[in-house]
Amino acid sequence: MSELLQLYKKTRSQSAALCEPLEIEDYIPQPVDFASPPKWHLSHSTWFFEEMILKKFVKDYQVFNPHFGFLFNSYYQTLGERAIRTERGTITRPTVKEVYDYRKYVDDHISALLQSPINPTLEELIVLGINHEQQHQELLITDLKHTLSYNPIYPLYKENFNLTAQQNSEKGWLKIDEGIYSIGFEGEGFHFDNEKGRHQVFLHEFEISKSLVTNAEFIEFMEACGYENFKFWLDEGWNWVTENQVKSPLYWTKIDDKWHSFTLEGLKPIEPEDILTHISFYEAQAFATWKGCRLPTEFEWEVAADQLDWGKRWEWTYSAYLPYPKFKIAEGAVGEYNGKFMVGQMVLRGSSTATPEGHARKTYRNFFQPKYRWQITGIRLAK
Repeated sequence: MSELLQLYKKTRSQSAALCEPLEIEDYIPQPVDFASPPKWHLSHSTWFFEEMILKKFVKDYQVFNPHFGFLFNSYYQTLGERAIRTERGTITRPTVKEVYDYRKYVDDHISALLQSPINPTLEELIVLGINHEQQHQELLITDLKHTLSYNPIYPLYKENFNLTAQQNSEKGWLKIDEGIYSIGFEGEGFHFDNEKGRHQVFLHEFEISKSLVTNAEFIEFMEACGYENFKFWLDEGWNWVTENQVKSPLYWTKIDDKWHSFTLEGLKPIEPEDILTHISFYEAQAFATWKGCRLPTEFEWEVAADQLDWGKRWEWTYSAYLPYPKFKIAEGAVGEYNGKFMVGQMVLRGSSTATPEGHARKTYRNFFQPKYRWQITGIRLAK
């Protein structure tokens, strides 16, 4: 078996493994528009391989179901119409069994395709599909957590699967000298197109925290009326706080005067020294301002990354998601993967405890709108 086929099979089995603790009822709900049901993630990642690879590289390939292209296309305008994103939870048919049959059908055809030598273009697409599925594995588990959080009995996903119970290994500040630094991916190995275009940036001298903000530190901000004082907030962030009546990080609730948080192991008391998580850019920026600090730019973060302990949280930066010099959107549907989202989003760097093994690198540019906090996000300060 080729190394690529092994990686493909490993990745596909990991998605199924994430769903092993689920009951049938867990595969369907979609209480919010930004999170998708597990059944949709399993189907969409499979559709990607069928649409982008099998239909193009397998002669006379017969799609598993002609309706799936419409149901499980996410945002690819090039590939035609698609189901409304906000209504993915209403798609009770196909059944979960049919979705797993679909995955097996596509897996069998990809496996057969990889039995023979393949050209570099095909190999690149399969590697892209693998990384795409790894992205959806992280989304699947964080979306599922968000769905389960709506249940008033605080259901358990899986024992010993608390993805937010980590602590810092270092303290203090790392000083980075003023200078010109190279940014962006270089070398061999997979990377997304938004990491390309290695270029130089000038950075003034700065310091960056070796540790991420803890629950205890953020509670100090809350107790100092941080959520009530507009002086710490960007105007857009203040509007978000007041309109949504935000008073604590996502999933936090007070019981008998003690803070608790919903986790994938159910409701747990807040551990003060654990690293803060499920925080928006707005909250990260307000906290940094309250501390007399700021968030690092994505360039500062990347320059410092080799000397930092990262990988426990996606870390908000104070950088808008913009193209690097010489960035070019690829032809066809693949070109819709990253470039068209370069507006109104902030960059996060690092990875999280939900990120699949082997999927993280210091040049990875994750991005979300500043209001979102259902991913495993955290705060690292700079000054």
